[in-house]
Amino acid sequence: MSEDVVVIDDAGQELCAYVPDLPGCVSVGFTFEDVTATIHDAIEMHIEAMVDNGEAILRPTSRAVMVQVVS
Repeated sequence: MSEDVVVIDDAGQELCAYVPDLPGCVSVGFTFEDVTATIHDAIEMHIEAMVDNGEAILRPTSRAVMVQVVS
């Protein structure tokens, strides 16, 4: 089991999620709950495909922090 950084962007009428450590692993949803569930499934499928293709599964290296900037 690993923990992956997931970035969720507002894409207008839906939310888009992607995983920096898994290029090409993306999903969408209309709510935060939807996109969180779909990216979870997408990560599992992405890693399964990597294993099936004999690709190395590297440990996640991305980190995320929230930075508050007063403007």
